[in-house]
Amino acid sequence: MGNVWWGYHNHMGLKKTTVMVDETDLELIKQAAAREGRPESEFFREAFHLAAIRSRRWQNDWDIPVVDLGRSLTAEEVHQNVQDAITDAEDR
Repeated sequence: MGNVWWGYHNHMGLKKTTVMVDETDLELIKQAAAREGRPESEFFREAFHLAAIRSRRWQNDWDIPVVDLGRSLTAEEVHQNVQDAITDAEDR
C-alpha cells in the first residue's frame, strides 16, 4: 500500500507541521516503518489524510438509492446476508 499511496499523493505540495503524539503510538509507527521499509513520515501523512477525509462535509445530498423490502430486517438476516456475500466472493 505504501508505494500506491505515495504515488497517488506525491503530486501534492507538502506543508511541514509539528504534531504531539503518544509515545506508545510513536514507537509502534517506528516499528512498522522499520518492518515495512517505509519512512515514518509516510505513516503520518496517510493518517492525516484519512482524518481529513473523515472530517469532510459535503455540500449536496448524496444520491443513494433506497431499497424498500416492505419490512424491517432482523439483525440475524443482515448477518446471514453479509456472510453469504463473503462466501460467494471467496468462491469466485
